[in-house]
Amino acid sequence: MSKVVIVEDQPAVAKALRVLFDLHDIESVVTSEPEQALRLVGKGEAGLLLQDMNFTPGATSGDEGVALFRRARTLDPSLPILLMTAWTSLETAVQLVKEGASDYLAKPWDDAKLIATVRSLLRARELEAEDRSERTRSRDAAGRAHGIVYASEAMRRVVSLAVQIAPSDVPVLITGPNGAGKEKIAELIHASSKRKNKPLVKVNAGAIPDELMESELFGAEPGAYTGSTRLRIGRFEAANGGTLFLDEIGNLSATGQMKLLRVLQTGELERLGSSETRRVDVRVLCATNADLQQAIARGTFRQDLYFRIAVIEIALPPLRQRREDVLALAEAFVKPPKKLDEAARAALVAHDWPGNVRELQNRILRATALSEGDVLTAADLGLAPEQDDARGEETPLEKTQIETALLNANGSVSRAAEALGISRQALYRRMEKLGVVLERRPR
Repeated sequence: MSKVVIVEDQPAVAKALRVLFDLHDIESVVTSEPEQALRLVGKGEAGLLLQDMNFTPGATSGDEGVALFRRARTLDPSLPILLMTAWTSLETAVQLVKEGASDYLAKPWDDAKLIATVRSLLRARELEAEDRSERTRSRDAAGRAHGIVYASEAMRRVVSLAVQIAPSDVPVLITGPNGAGKEKIAELIHASSKRKNKPLVKVNAGAIPDELMESELFGAEPGAYTGSTRLRIGRFEAANGGTLFLDEIGNLSATGQMKLLRVLQTGELERLGSSETRRVDVRVLCATNADLQQAIARGTFRQDLYFRIAVIEIALPPLRQRREDVLALAEAFVKPPKKLDEAARAALVAHDWPGNVRELQNRILRATALSEGDVLTAADLGLAPEQDDARGEETPLEKTQIETALLNANGSVSRAAEALGISRQALYRRMEKLGVVLERRPR
């Protein structure tokens, strides 16, 4: 990264530059061919590009230098590029500085100024690389410290964005399918923010009935409603100074949306049964598995609320789109002395994961609890080839699993789906295909 790549077609000039850099212990390589210089840039071997503006005899326009500069910038946008120009192409060099070139020097150059400039640019490059490396380590450490295990570039980008925006107070909307880890990202944002020592309050916003909306979020005075005998502190007040995570925001009723919007706009609320206005200092993070743009088009979600909660949007991809994460997550879920055999590992990667990370975790936990040995097989996971529902081939084994989950959930499809790590709609489809009859235990 500290090597200077010199592009100069005049042998005497090239030799003078090489000798000058050798005298000052600066590593350099000289070429008269732009293509060779670009190969070195592309391989990451250039710490700085020192380029002439013309490479063929008689050329004076600087067009060749412009082409080299722009191609090099495409290969490595952060590469320092120092231009050496004759007076005939000085105007072109100035234009390239506006486009991002580090500086230009006119021929003949001043040795001391050239060496000082090169050293300064190389050091800045090294510091930038060190800073980038430290940010990467901090981002990865932050993600893993809060239970976010990943190996994919897609999740690296998600975690990096979450850590980057954490210090600000802007509202964040986290989107993605059920079970993909939206709550984990919210936890990471809070833990990486200046509010980390204050409460993180979590609410399933879509599960709050309209009649309980105000008391749940804003609180209620004693006697505010039938049966109310004590002061109830709402979730906004409980999160004061910290972060409020509103999950399933896409399922919030129209009434709930209107009341939430007012608080987000003003930072003010009144407890149910009170006329006293209270101010709260809360950062709001929201999550949804719904397409809110479609909901806005249908008229079921307020556009003004969307703009209020989605200043920054973090899209969490489903597990099937980041298969590199599957084994990393599986290994994290498997507790010694249990371990996965090779067939199980292959089956995990091949599976389509409709229930995302939650399904993966539940399969591992279920296999760990039910397997007799220490080696978990594909059959233990319910993912033996003949059982792999990624190909739509359902088996009696899966029927038994579904019936057991429904029995344990007293016939609640929602709770059974959560236990199986799949969506309620997916469970209904599988029940229909397998002929599973829904029965509830008598109370």
